[in-house]
Amino acid sequence: MGEAIEQHASAPRQVLSLFDVIAIVAGLVIGVGIFRLPSLVASIAGNESLIVAVWLLGGVISFVGALCYAELSTTYPSTGGEYHFLTLAYGKSVGFMFAWARMTVIQTGSIALLGYVFGDYANQMLPLGSSGAMIYAVLAVIALTALNIIGIHSTRSVQKVLASVAIFGLVMVIIVGLAAGAPAEVPATAAPAEWNFSSAVLGSSLIFVLLTYGGWNEAAYVSAEVKDGRHNIVRALLFSIGLITVIYVTVNVAYIKVLGVQGVANSQAVAADLMRAVVGPGGAAFITALILIKAMASMNVTIFTGARTNYALGRDFPPFRFLHQWSARGAPVAALVFQSAVALGLIVFASQKGVQTAVDYLSPVFWLFFLLTGVALFVLRRRGAPTQDGFRTPLYPVVPALFCLTCAYMLYSSVSYAATGALAGLGVLALGLPFLYFAAGRKISPIAAEGDKS
Repeated sequence: MGEAIEQHASAPRQVLSLFDVIAIVAGLVIGVGIFRLPSLVASIAGNESLIVAVWLLGGVISFVGALCYAELSTTYPSTGGEYHFLTLAYGKSVGFMFAWARMTVIQTGSIALLGYVFGDYANQMLPLGSSGAMIYAVLAVIALTALNIIGIHSTRSVQKVLASVAIFGLVMVIIVGLAAGAPAEVPATAAPAEWNFSSAVLGSSLIFVLLTYGGWNEAAYVSAEVKDGRHNIVRALLFSIGLITVIYVTVNVAYIKVLGVQGVANSQAVAADLMRAVVGPGGAAFITALILIKAMASMNVTIFTGARTNYALGRDFPPFRFLHQWSARGAPVAALVFQSAVALGLIVFASQKGVQTAVDYLSPVFWLFFLLTGVALFVLRRRGAPTQDGFRTPLYPVVPALFCLTCAYMLYSSVSYAATGALAGLGVLALGLPFLYFAAGRKISPIAAEGDKS
C-alpha cells in the first residue's frame, strides 16, 4: 500500500481556505500544555504581573517568528516544511539531522510530555500513588501505539471534534475563574510577591511559555495546499497567534484569581484545582475528563504523524531501512514500535519530575533547529527567491534578526536551566552523526523525507 502511494502520488493541491488554516494552527497550538505548564511558570516567576507579562511576551515572540515563517512558507511552499527550508539553505546533512531530531527527541519528547500531562490528570481522578503519573503515561503510549499498529485510526472528523475539546475546556475555565472570587479555603497572600525579574527568571519562564505556544510553525507543512497562500498563510498565522495570546493570558489571570500564585505553582492539575475550588468535585471531574480526552487525541496524532516521518526516513536512508515496513493493515509497524520504545524510555527517564524533565529534554534541540530555520531566511534571501510572489518579512533584516536572537537566547536558557535533561537531548541528537556519515552518499528528496502521510 505504502509503495503504491509513493509511485502514484500526485502533487499537493491548493484546497485549504483561510478558515481551514486558522483551525489547523489553533488546533495544534491550543493543546494540553496550557492545562499543566502554567504551574511551572508560576513557580519560577512567582509574581502575578510577571506571570502575565511572560505569557504576553510569548505571544509577541511567536508573532515575530510567524512573520519569518510566512516568508519561508510562501516563497518555498512544500509539504516538507522546515525540513525543506533547512535542506535548501544548508544541504542534506542538516536536513538529515533535523529528521533524526524529530525521530529521537522532538516527536518522542512530545509524546512523553503529553503522556505525563495525561498521567498527572488521570492520577488526580484515580490515584495510583507516587508513580501514578508515570504508570498512566506508559499505559497511554502502549495503548495508542497498539491501536495504530492494528490500523484503528481516528477519522478526520473525530479528530476535529476532539481538538475542539481543549478550547471548550479553556473557555469554561476562563468563565468560571473570572466570574468567581477566591474561595475561602484558598489562602490569600498578604501582599503580592516582589517583582523578581532577572535574565534567568525570564529565560526559564519562557521555556515553558513558548513550548505552550508551540505548533504555529506546523503551518509550514500545509503551505503548498493553501488557496492564495501568499496572503492566507500570513493572515492565518497572525490571526491565530493573536487569538491564542488573548486566550492564554486570560486563562492565566483566571488561574491566579482563584488559586493565587502559590496555589497555581503548587498544582499538578491546575485547571481541575480551579474547577474544584469554585464548582466542587463534580466540576473538577468534568474538566479532568475533557483534558484526558484532549491529551489522548494529541498523543494519537503525534504518534500517527511521527511514525510516518520515521517510515519515510527508513525509505531514504539505508541505516534506517528497518523502519520502512508497511503492514497489510495499513500501518508502519516497525516505525511505530521504534517510536514507542524511545518514548517509553523517555517516560521512565523523566519519572522523577515528569513534565519538567520532558520539557528539559526536548527544548534545546527544539530551539536549535528553530534558530537554524531563522538563519535560513537570511541565507535564502541572499541567494534570491525563485519567485517574487511570496510574502516578504516587514522591516527586514530587523524582524528576522530579532527572531534569531530570541531563539539563540532560548537555546542558551534551555541548556543552562535544564541541565541533565538538556544534555540528554543534545547527546541523543549527537548520536545521529555516525548515521549521517553512513547515509551521506544517498541523495534524498526534501518532500519525501519529511512527509509520507500514506
